[in-house]
Amino acid sequence: MPLPSQPLRKLGFLTIGLFDGADPRPGHETTLEIIELGERLGFDSAWVRHRHLQYGISSPVAVLAAASQRTTRIELGTAVVPLGWENPLRLAEDLATVDVLSGGRLNPGVSVGPPMHYDQVKEALYPDSADTQDFSYDRVRRLLDFVRGEPATDFHGTEGFEVFSDRVEPHSPGLGRRMWYGGGSIGSARWAGENGMNFLTSSVVKAEGPDAESRGHDFAAIQLAHVREFRAHHPDGDAARVSQGLVVIPTDSATPEQRARYEEYAAKRLPRTTTPQGPARLLFAPDLVGTSAEIADRLHAHAAFREIDEVAFALPFSFGHEDYVQILTDIATKLGPALGWEPAARELEGPRVRGN
Repeated sequence: MPLPSQPLRKLGFLTIGLFDGADPRPGHETTLEIIELGERLGFDSAWVRHRHLQYGISSPVAVLAAASQRTTRIELGTAVVPLGWENPLRLAEDLATVDVLSGGRLNPGVSVGPPMHYDQVKEALYPDSADTQDFSYDRVRRLLDFVRGEPATDFHGTEGFEVFSDRVEPHSPGLGRRMWYGGGSIGSARWAGENGMNFLTSSVVKAEGPDAESRGHDFAAIQLAHVREFRAHHPDGDAARVSQGLVVIPTDSATPEQRARYEEYAAKRLPRTTTPQGPARLLFAPDLVGTSAEIADRLHAHAAFREIDEVAFALPFSFGHEDYVQILTDIATKLGPALGWEPAARELEGPRVRGN
């Protein structure tokens, strides 16, 4: 067994925020309740996924705006906003607004590339410019410039009774340092580093390059190469921020029925972890199911985990609210401490009661 990695400094979690299409409010409400629970348990951050034309959060910035008014400390992130669906200038305005409302707690994560099923959605999304849209890293570069206060226009000043700015308003000065890029390739890791972003790694990487075969499709080794490539090109070097997002399911306080369901879920997803999948050669990490002590041992032996000190463990898809409560509680009270983490101002007095 390798020596344990450095103590975990920041512990977060990621949720997809599922809801019933016939009655979407309860699902959105339970997502907000999960974020509130995370704050009470002392988590450092809560992250939401982004899904379009599906039954998961389609507007994470709006959801996090609501979460910012129901929490006071926990950082709020997106993992990730696919920029192919967004106008960078408008998104910059929304991000800055929520950051101001949250008191500087927003951590926007983004990615690039054409929207999923682009041929089927492009006429609805970009009816007049579908074939000329730029889905490259330049789209992120534009967003970064707007967030960091670079001019968006050459016009500013007073016109009649109205005052105009040449930059995106509101401007939140610290937000530019809290922009994350979600990547699973050497190229995206390098680009994020060169552009001074933070780097989100997940449970998916690309098995690319001649050395991928020599590593035997070892997920941890590939992810470690991405972490090192990112830091090698970042101005902050080894101090550059990386967050890892594996699927982690501790069973310390789970019922026998929950444990059986969790193990069945992980077993069904295990075959995709053995070889690269599809034309993009995507390689998935196994879901980590077991007691917190067992999971901690597996993480301490994980080559990429050993070089990071921030995580945003992903909650599994399609589980019930009571399952997420159990999983988050075990992560905060059992797994986190086993990894050397200390909770931030944990509040265990129970759920808040909101007025009518």
